[in-house]
Amino acid sequence: MSTKEIKGRLAALRKELTARDLDGFVIPLTDEHQSEYVADGAQRLAWISGFTGSFGSAIVLMDKAAAFTDGRYTLQIEAQVDGELFARCHFQQQPPKDWLTENLTDGMRIGYDPFLHTIGWVTEFSDALAFKGAELVPVDSNPVDAAWLDRPGEPNQPVVIHGFEFTGEESADKRARLAEELRRQGADAVILTALDSIAWLFNIRSADVLHTPVSLAYAVLGNDGRGLLFLDESKATDELRQGLGTEVTIRPKSGFIDYLRGLQGRTIVADPATASAAVFAALEEAGARILRTPDPCSLPKAIKNETELEGARRAHVRDGVAVSRFLKWFAEEAPKGGLSEISAADKLLWFRKQGEHYRDTSFSTISGAGPNGAIIHYRASQETNRQIEPGIVYLIDSGAQYLDGTTDITRTLAVGEVGDEPKDRFTRVLKGHIALGSAIFPEGTTGSQLDALARQPLWQAGLDYDHGTGHGVGSYLAVHEGPGRISPWPNTIALRPGMIFSNEPGYYKAGAYGIRIENLVYVRQVDSPGERQMLGFRELTLAPIDRNLIALPLLEDRELDWLNSYHARVREEIAPHLDGAEREWLVSQTEAISR
Repeated sequence: MSTKEIKGRLAALRKELTARDLDGFVIPLTDEHQSEYVADGAQRLAWISGFTGSFGSAIVLMDKAAAFTDGRYTLQIEAQVDGELFARCHFQQQPPKDWLTENLTDGMRIGYDPFLHTIGWVTEFSDALAFKGAELVPVDSNPVDAAWLDRPGEPNQPVVIHGFEFTGEESADKRARLAEELRRQGADAVILTALDSIAWLFNIRSADVLHTPVSLAYAVLGNDGRGLLFLDESKATDELRQGLGTEVTIRPKSGFIDYLRGLQGRTIVADPATASAAVFAALEEAGARILRTPDPCSLPKAIKNETELEGARRAHVRDGVAVSRFLKWFAEEAPKGGLSEISAADKLLWFRKQGEHYRDTSFSTISGAGPNGAIIHYRASQETNRQIEPGIVYLIDSGAQYLDGTTDITRTLAVGEVGDEPKDRFTRVLKGHIALGSAIFPEGTTGSQLDALARQPLWQAGLDYDHGTGHGVGSYLAVHEGPGRISPWPNTIALRPGMIFSNEPGYYKAGAYGIRIENLVYVRQVDSPGERQMLGFRELTLAPIDRNLIALPLLEDRELDWLNSYHARVREEIAPHLDGAEREWLVSQTEAISR
């Protein structure tokens, strides 16, 4: 995006702010549901700054502006955001609140859209601005939308029932479980705004948001198990109504806030982490008693039942076939030259589309050659598309949405001979991957307690990576799912059997290469000789790990045993679905390695 274009957009926004008597505006990358991945019309941060990552925000004042992201996008923000127009800031090193308060003067009015921020954020920023003599001001309509003349409209994709053969539990039974908890809390109802929670509870799926099969909707669940689903009226087909049953009523999405304003005297559960400040304002206006507790769908959604786990296993076999076919093709074609980041990603997509139940990718494929691989959440474009040439390290992080499961896998590949340093780094990442994947831990353990296992081999060499090690994954839902995670940042959610996580340590050398090895795993009970019940992981992802990047002397015998065992399982489960040369290649890449 050109500097001239961004300057024009900033000027249009500032003109709109002047008309509203505002001195600045905060622009988060999210939507009314606090989503990570958003529809095109909610891409306000990309429109105003050019930044296309999945995490960030911007603050625009009359004479300056700043854009913020985390360590995953440090290189990307430098490449996409003009440093003359925006200060480019790291969320942890220079948080938005600190930057804003440093640039405030007494009496300034800073606007925010209450539908795009949580109540905690509003309280924190209001207090910080008040200390500086400034004011945080909610807007009735978003000024970015007013300046964005060709802003895409809200998507309107069909909503369909996700069948029992995939969910393993009827919506009525889920609603009854949650209703019982509401009664225990003394609550009349819970407000649901997280899109994947709504999709899970009502067993519905759609395609309003790219890569995540959800519909833009709100919902209310009463303590009697009855539900209200606030949808665009055009989606309320007879088939949908019939599938939802008589205990779920569909109402126009436009009436959601007015409905909340009518809950006088009711006791209502709302999650301050996912419900927007606008939701809390409407409930407070109604005089409702608000119980600020976590979304009751979040934890049961994360604990997959046996039907969902079996679906995940089938989806990962299907995905492993596609990825293995791609890896064989890549091994033959890349050394010849002529491949690019985009053409490689397109080929992998082609292989995946052959699989049963394929619906979409689960996120935009990260296809990074050489230095582009060091951009943690890189996305190739026509402007950045690099050729894949001999002597480079190539990283491809990709996933798919199948009706029976969501996949996410990263493989790092050597194109020809790449030298000793990348092999050392790759092997340290592999050691960390094995340490986490083979961990045994007691019930009650959190991901924060396990994260260091994956980092230790890198730490020993004075190295690290600036992202979490594992995120939760949905069942034909969001590829990034809470409430648990494996990361150095504190998290109180204990890992439980049935939860699915990624295991993805990495290493990134700016301007040179990136390395990441990612499998999805699920938590399960394991046999224990002691007194306590122990848990461990079982791999879902099944695809070869590049042997050409392994520095064998760095691997301990137990690590080599793990790798050989994993590859034997890949061969056992994937090879029967391949024929001829593809099967022969897979067998060769999964043979046991000996010293």
